Amino acid sequence: MLNSEYDYDVAILGAGTAGMAAYREVAKHSNKVRLIDGGPLGTTCARVGCMPSKLLIAAADAAHEARHGDLFGIRIADVEVDGSAVMARVRNERDRFVGFVNEAINDFPEEHLIRQNAQLIDDHTLELDDGNRITANSIVIATGSRPNVPEAFEKAGDRLIVNDDVFDWKDLPKSVAVFGAGVIGLELGQALHRLGVKIHLFGHGGDVGPLSDPDLIAYGRKTFENEFPCHFDAKTEITREGDAVSIRWSQGSDSGKEEFDYLLAATGRIPNLDKIGLDNTSLILDDRGAPNVDPKSMRAETEDSSLSSIFVTGDLTGPPLLHEAADEGRIAGENAIRYPHIYRRARRTGLGVVFSDPQIAIAGRSYNELTKANIKFSHGEVSFEDQGRARVIGKNIGLLRVYGEDDTGRLLGAEMIGPAAEHMGHLLAWAIESNLTVSEVLLRPFYHPVLEEGLRSALRDLNAKLSFGPNPPLRCIDCGPGS
Repeated sequence: MLNSEYDYDVAILGAGTAGMAAYREVAKHSNKVRLIDGGPLGTTCARVGCMPSKLLIAAADAAHEARHGDLFGIRIADVEVDGSAVMARVRNERDRFVGFVNEAINDFPEEHLIRQNAQLIDDHTLELDDGNRITANSIVIATGSRPNVPEAFEKAGDRLIVNDDVFDWKDLPKSVAVFGAGVIGLELGQALHRLGVKIHLFGHGGDVGPLSDPDLIAYGRKTFENEFPCHFDAKTEITREGDAVSIRWSQGSDSGKEEFDYLLAATGRIPNLDKIGLDNTSLILDDRGAPNVDPKSMRAETEDSSLSSIFVTGDLTGPPLLHEAADEGRIAGENAIRYPHIYRRARRTGLGVVFSDPQIAIAGRSYNELTKANIKFSHGEVSFEDQGRARVIGKNIGLLRVYGEDDTGRLLGAEMIGPAAEHMGHLLAWAIESNLTVSEVLLRPFYHPVLEEGLRSALRDLNAKLSFGPNPPLRCIDCGPGS
């Protein structure tokens, strides 16, 4: 029985992917729910994330393929990129996706949506922008994230932009310095390069996207450096010279100075936790002001270890991935409406994809996660440089590693940079979710000739190292089952 002393059963801060998922769960059981958001609606994914970035990448890939038909004897004399037309399609399709999300919100009962910001006064009380206060038996915090902009970048002045700004361009600029070699930096940097924009990518620490396997990181560096200027661990100096941003860098023997129209800060995202009054609650907060959250119930921990009435979800608890935000929102919502009775739910197998070319995917547990957990594991690998179908389609750049548990032969995870990684990542995640051993995965059908035969080669290599199968042939072109 819910507590009737409060105005509402559940109040949800944030109407993004996680907040909407939480709302839908709560609304199944109660009409006493309020979804509170004073910012732009439409979700980060649709407005400034997944969808507009993929639109830009699609245009970039089309230009790249048109320029590189010589391998197949196809020659296009002149490839012209119409920047205005490219960005018009990005904006128009972006607005269409945002419209779909807003239509969904418009279908919610009008009284359920409060278009104001709110601050926590205590564990059950929220103060709105207009000064009014509301109370709720439980609260879901799903306030999302925003681009992280280091203070040093402010030297670029009005030439400093974040990825949100890119998708409102009316035309493509001539040059951009991209800071950050994570998912956003790799995707946007390579796309802009392929669309004819002068690009330099600056990273820190040598990382390449989410990869953690040292050999895959090295392969990734070499791959992207071969296409456009990348400095994965450079010391930089930023100055403003007239209307341009000047970047001086040094990385071993690699040093130089260039001027750019813009500095794009693609240095990750930070959770929107600093203006919602968490200090007024009983929650345990870390040095960054973030609460401790149980990932299987989304319940935040309190200082006295009591059962918290606050649930935290979405970008606030991990990487900004839509499918994870939706899952977490659902869990938070079903527990918020049942509070104080909560349930812990098993989380789905992790899956992350970078839509660079070649793509990057991580399924299950990464090399770094397995190593930190002191799990005894072996790896199998395959290079796509000689893989049959990859060579046929001219996409023969890539390396895949799969990880299996030494004692049981279970498939635990994989990291990959290569063709069709978005699809191979799904296959691997499904196999890991099904708790299959490497031997059991190898019993599944593999068609010929397909890129997935490369995955089979990696699994065979792993199975032999685990001593659950014979050594694979030293060299073959997508050998069949009888090889």
